[in-house]
Amino acid sequence: MTKLESRFSVADVEILSRQNCHEGFLRIEKLHLKHRLFAGGWSEDLLRELLVKDEAVGVLLYDPGRDEVVLVRQFRTGAIVASSTPWMLELVAGIVGEGEELERVAIRESTEEADCVPTDLCKICDYLNSPGASNEKVTLFCGRIDSSGAGGVFGLTEEHEDIEVVVLAFSAALAAVESGEIHNAMSIIAIQWLALHKQEIRELWK
Repeated sequence: MTKLESRFSVADVEILSRQNCHEGFLRIEKLHLKHRLFAGGWSEDLLRELLVKDEAVGVLLYDPGRDEVVLVRQFRTGAIVASSTPWMLELVAGIVGEGEELERVAIRESTEEADCVPTDLCKICDYLNSPGASNEKVTLFCGRIDSSGAGGVFGLTEEHEDIEVVVLAFSAALAAVESGEIHNAMSIIAIQWLALHKQEIRELWK
């Protein structure tokens, strides 16, 4: 059996200094550090930039009766060069404030971005979005909703949000993942998870 647990931990990293390099829409820190090596001993002193982000939550809104998902489409700066369109089809998502419970964030963001209030939440997973350059941690949920009246444009004006709600048959959402039309990590992970667990979820949410 393959051993999954690493023999190293955060105790095997020594941060020698930490400097705030930029504070704007994004925050960037410069770390001077070293870490233990697999062959023994320590690495040389390293300089690394770190994109510092608050914890985030994503919610795949699912109607088990209609077998439909509710996604949102909005403008994303990072997709200007990397995609044919910077308006991404993705999950409802938001930042976790200090002291906030993840489930409360999931319900709040579902209400603000899609005008849908989940009646049940099932945790999918936690993951690190881009650990080579950022500390961002994302928690994903699947939320039970009634999609029959879903649709429209929502979001908070003060946060410059312009969010289109998109209702899709689950089969269409899965096909969009397979074709590459949906190509952001959060949505791919959640939709593929639902493909594996859909029967279980539909039994649970009868």
